[in-house]
Amino acid sequence: MGYFLAFILGACVGSFLNVCIYRLPLGKSIIWPPSHCPGCKHPILWYDNIPLISYVVLKNRCRHCGDHIPVRYFIVELITALSGMLLLYYFTFSAEFFVYGLFTCALITVVFIDIEHQEIPDVITVPGIAVAAVLMTVFRLDGSVSYLASFVDSVFGILAGGGSMFLLGVVGELIFRREALGGGDMKLMAMIGALLGWKLVLLTFFIAPVLGLGIGLFMKFRRQKDAIPYAPYLALGALISLFYGYKILDHLFVF
Repeated sequence: MGYFLAFILGACVGSFLNVCIYRLPLGKSIIWPPSHCPGCKHPILWYDNIPLISYVVLKNRCRHCGDHIPVRYFIVELITALSGMLLLYYFTFSAEFFVYGLFTCALITVVFIDIEHQEIPDVITVPGIAVAAVLMTVFRLDGSVSYLASFVDSVFGILAGGGSMFLLGVVGELIFRREALGGGDMKLMAMIGALLGWKLVLLTFFIAPVLGLGIGLFMKFRRQKDAIPYAPYLALGALISLFYGYKILDHLFVF
């Protein structure tokens, strides 16, 4: 029953994330007006706004104008729903479940905005750094025995996350003679470091390019695309670090 509730909750949250993904890059309010079709502007009634189900029932078309509904809406709701179940499996209904759930929602939003617009909105990452640092400290998510130790770990995580991406960007610019990484990637990694701490954010830094290597090469040489969104690999690397990071580090180092 718990997993079913987590799935339903995740799907509902995913529906809201779709609003954020669509509106934030356009500078629109995520609260008002209520959900409506981007094509005909007709308000979407509640029975056409049921997560996952409405997309299937409407056959990915607006009921009023027949405009195509992007598959992204269904994918985001499904990913968020499955994420809820996964978080429940690892953390039960605890403070960590809700904290990491918020973190996962931020990552999902950033990833799909980056895929569609090749940008990472500061409105998520900049406040996210501060919020993540507070949550890390208050709940001592790194397992430290004191609030001060957790706060220090968070601060070093911010510096390690943002700093590692800054250095990578400098090296990439020297090699490719153009901007290799945007400031959004640096802020995203700073946010990840604020919540996961310096050890796990550095692990994320090394996992991400491994995940992105194959797809990056394919997009570069087969699709002739130079601008490749990096947020998906950073986000996936962060989640791997969240769930398995310390086990991975235990096999590599002794802290």
